Amino acid sequence: MDGSSWVCTEQLRKASNSQRCSCFLNAAIWRCTIVPELWSRGKMGNSKSLLGQKLCSHFLPEEQAEVDRLFDALTSGKGNAPGTFSLEALKSHVGEALPPEMVTRLYDSMRRVELTQKALSGSKSVSREQLTVSLSYVLKGNSEERSHVILKMISATDGPVKASEVQKFTEDLVASVVHVLAHRRELRGWTERKATVASSVQASAAQLLSELKFQDGQKFLGAQCLDRDCDRAVIEDWVFHVPHVATFLSVVVHRGLLLGSSLDLATLVPERHVDQGRQFESILDLPSVIYLNSHLAVEQQHQWHLLFSTQLHGQSFSQLCGHITHRGPCLVVLEDSKGHVFGGFASCSWEVKPQFQGDNKCFLFSIAPRMAVYTHTGYNDHYMYLNHGQQTMPNGLGMGGQHHYFGLWVAADFGKGHSKAKPMCTTYNSPQLSAQEDFQFDKMEVWGLGDPLEAHLVKDKKSILDSDPGAQILLEASGRARHSEGLREVPDD
Repeated sequence: MDGSSWVCTEQLRKASNSQRCSCFLNAAIWRCTIVPELWSRGKMGNSKSLLGQKLCSHFLPEEQAEVDRLFDALTSGKGNAPGTFSLEALKSHVGEALPPEMVTRLYDSMRRVELTQKALSGSKSVSREQLTVSLSYVLKGNSEERSHVILKMISATDGPVKASEVQKFTEDLVASVVHVLAHRRELRGWTERKATVASSVQASAAQLLSELKFQDGQKFLGAQCLDRDCDRAVIEDWVFHVPHVATFLSVVVHRGLLLGSSLDLATLVPERHVDQGRQFESILDLPSVIYLNSHLAVEQQHQWHLLFSTQLHGQSFSQLCGHITHRGPCLVVLEDSKGHVFGGFASCSWEVKPQFQGDNKCFLFSIAPRMAVYTHTGYNDHYMYLNHGQQTMPNGLGMGGQHHYFGLWVAADFGKGHSKAKPMCTTYNSPQLSAQEDFQFDKMEVWGLGDPLEAHLVKDKKSILDSDPGAQILLEASGRARHSEGLREVPDD
């Protein structure tokens, strides 16, 4: 039957209702069965299939030109079949920028793109059309299209894959992002921590997988779920709800294949600033920085500047208060003596006073042994607390809970703290963050977020006694009055 006969407007207008129903039914059959069959056989249009042309339209002309240049580079070497490139050619182009496992996954996803009967017959090389379609899915596609590529990166079969295979893919993906950014020297001031990178990659992958939901609605819960099936609908839902999967794939393609320079890393990896270029190794590594940065407001994501570190400023609560007060939003990070890494986000400037402060944008977090963020519950407003030199109120830095029972507490007797949550912290619904309820630590750092200029202007309006509570205590202990207290201008905040 000629499908074109069923799209004639005049004939449809003159037809009876029963004829119209028959008409649309046959047109539907034509579109749903005959046309796809002709596409798969390569019998419609010119040498480029209509499916390929449709997917090419995802790219702007200048983007398509970048893809064409990449294809020309991949096919320029010896040993390629005409108009195609091999796995060896892709590995040679990528070099050491990506782990070999990820290069193979990328190649397999390209080679398995089904465009023509020739492609379906098991070709072991990749055509220009297959490269374009695969990259179009990864870089410009929706969650359905990206899930199509991911499944081809995971397995050669068309059926469901095991959760264990998805886990291995996710770990390879996170590791590849760390690897390629380090290789291309785009860590933006951060350094690799060789000793913890493997465990951090696993923790990051586990966090991404925690949003994976199976057909029955149950979420991925670790080892007990590894043998469960994940079909395309499960992967599509996961990609839709976890944007970092698509972002990480984009980083791997752009930086691994050297495809253009349109990818902006500023909101993914903040630029690290340490005063006077001092040598400093952070508690945080790249996966944990990326994870925490994703939970910040956009204006806070582009740069972090170190305000305090025990490594540089010593184990002094007075020094801590002097460096973090009136400096705007910041992240407090600790590593306890058992290796647990955790902390909190302060959405407002810290002030030394015997009252709770902050707002509901604050949160607590855990980085090791697992990554998680805990936001406010609305139960109370005990978001932040910083006090020093008082005899009747607790002295220390706290977030969540209540006096003597904080979700996170750093005592003024520096090097000690607690994380109490039985069963959960009332303010943030967080569990115990440290390995033991009462913990000891010797590593702590505080990062100011976003543009520091405004925070510096606010700080400059303060007295030195505000930024150094220790100096205030010494002054009061000597019996001297603060003569400037009633003379200086009141800050805008």
